[in-house]
Amino acid sequence: MEDGSGAEASEAAGGGYDSRGDTLAHIHRVRDHIGTFVAGILARGAAHDASKLSEPEKSAFDRLLPLLRGVPYGSAEFETLEASMAPALAHHYRANAHHPEHYEEAGLAGMDLFDVVEMVCDWMAAAERHPADGVRLNLNAAKFGMEPQLAAIIANTLARWPEG
Repeated sequence: MEDGSGAEASEAAGGGYDSRGDTLAHIHRVRDHIGTFVAGILARGAAHDASKLSEPEKSAFDRLLPLLRGVPYGSAEFETLEASMAPALAHHYRANAHHPEHYEEAGLAGMDLFDVVEMVCDWMAAAERHPADGVRLNLNAAKFGMEPQLAAIIANTLARWPEG
């Protein structure tokens, strides 16, 4: 730290400054921030899609989920079935910030990193219904007007995701 005595110039020239303390302080602050992020994500996971368990969503999902089994995401049949539950989905999007539709015109640009992480985890879980298809990132990128850089980050994350 600069104290006006010129000691910082001496330290920068190799006069005895040991960066270990500052580096460790920085490492601990990064750990604290990551811990805060993880706690936020865990809270999001605990509350994920809770609105599907009550009306007006529950009855719509009770009716439609069995019909969606085996229907490829993004297909015409999928879109028709999804459209048939538009009021329940509108409620779901209003109640759940991990959907770009929650942010109306802003879409993905209205989201924060917590939303994006939950959205990708949601896509991964939904893709498990159709393992041969996997996450249809190309469809979602087009549907939501995703910038190529964000699509690449998500693709890299999916490719590096630990198995298990």
